[in-house]
Amino acid sequence: MELQERLNDVRSRIATGERQAGRPAGSVQLVAVSKTFEAEAIGPAIEAGQRVFGENRVQESQGKWPALKAERPDMVLHLIGPLQSNKAADAVALFDVIETVDRAKIARALAEEMKRQGKTTRLYVQVNTGLEPQKAGIAPDDTPAFVTLCREELGLSIEGLMCIPPAEENPGPHFALLAKLALKCGVEKLSMGMSGDYETAIAFGATSVRVGSAIFGVR
Repeated sequence: MELQERLNDVRSRIATGERQAGRPAGSVQLVAVSKTFEAEAIGPAIEAGQRVFGENRVQESQGKWPALKAERPDMVLHLIGPLQSNKAADAVALFDVIETVDRAKIARALAEEMKRQGKTTRLYVQVNTGLEPQKAGIAPDDTPAFVTLCREELGLSIEGLMCIPPAEENPGPHFALLAKLALKCGVEKLSMGMSGDYETAIAFGATSVRVGSAIFGVR
């Protein structure tokens, strides 16, 4: 299958998932994960109308996205990989959405940079639903207090939660946990589900799914 065919297949599956879950058409946003792919490989997705993309690394994104965004002002770029505090300025300058706010140091750095740059970047808190020591994210039990810290102490507007379930586990309970935490925290957006489980995530309330290999192929 060509890239545009794969993209259309993913879009069709998302639409089917919305219908099966009794959700309105268009309620789930597709974030096409273009990490490790050059601008030339991303072009066919843009030509097919895809406007929302996800990247893992700030430095890699700086090499290809400024020019792409200049050509398409309606492009929306999500940072879905870990963020170091020394890259906060670059991240705020380039990304429209940062999904990986996972500790107070990062939250403070982002608050300072947004104020300095006069820019409001949309933010999600990453939750480590599986409590995996090698994985970034706030522990589920600590999430409500962290969201409160971000909002009340730092003045940040947290619009959603994000998670990456353990690869070897059934993702359903992790998605259900994230949805429960979102209600407790008073946030509306749920970024959950990737190429192998995005249809399950839609059933549990995902408002955006991050799909890479099912669109761009194996890296």
